[in-house]
Amino acid sequence: MIAQIEKTHYTPEEYLELEIASDERHEYNDGEIILMTGGTPNHNKLALSFGAMLLFSLKRQPYEVFATDQRLWVPRKRIYAYPDVMVMAQPISYAEGRRDTLIDPILIAEVLSPSTRNYDRGDKFIAYRTIPTFQEYLLIEQSNVHIEHYFKTATSRWTFVEYEDIDLSIPLQSIGCDVAIADLYDKVEFEITEDPDRESMPQ
Repeated sequence: MIAQIEKTHYTPEEYLELEIASDERHEYNDGEIILMTGGTPNHNKLALSFGAMLLFSLKRQPYEVFATDQRLWVPRKRIYAYPDVMVMAQPISYAEGRRDTLIDPILIAEVLSPSTRNYDRGDKFIAYRTIPTFQEYLLIEQSNVHIEHYFKTATSRWTFVEYEDIDLSIPLQSIGCDVAIADLYDKVEFEITEDPDRESMPQ
């Protein structure tokens, strides 16, 4: 979740200076600093589950998995972001002059929230696509079983697959492993809403 803070424009250097000293996490979008507010339990469960599944699947493979608090620099769009989950090829690459900020992910996953859904699908995905190494993107819904899966098939060409069946698995093209949707959503609790058209049972 994100919320904009007061000043209207910052340089990347000003952002990093503020971010290092801050107790809260912020993203940076070409001059704007955006406060990341707290997530829901479902958001946390899904990000942790996906990251843990990748860690297990990629043991002894030439990849590294990062989650939540790892900062990413997208130079062509001047964006600092904290993706929910990222996969990098070894050796990992750092932003110039820094050891706390990564570049060049292969795969990124974001757990959708009401305040970030449009940004994650739109401008943020556009920004991520400027990363030469970036090949795969997953948008994971937290209020129901729904995953949007994008993977690169050629230069400037992406394939989209949508998943809503909990019994299926998602084949991750860029790293050669599958993710079982039932395992991903394990222990995620969806809100049960009353059907407004359902008649009340007699007392």
